[in-house]
Amino acid sequence: MTDTPARPPAPIKTPCIKVCVVDGESGLCLGCYRRLSEVAGWAKLSDEDRTRIMAELPSRRGQIRPEKLGMF
Repeated sequence: MTDTPARPPAPIKTPCIKVCVVDGESGLCLGCYRRLSEVAGWAKLSDEDRTRIMAELPSRRGQIRPEKLGMF
């Protein structure tokens, strides 16, 4: 039996763009559009839950007033 070196775990996919500011009105991050609870628990979620949330993110942008995103 040969020892196989342990492989590091695969990186977790994340929508984070390092703009971590939560909009008090919508409760969403202005950078990635996740809820604070989703950001905090991201590493503990299943791959399926992360995939589902990531699919929802583009539609969440509409919950934030455009002026908060730098759009006028």
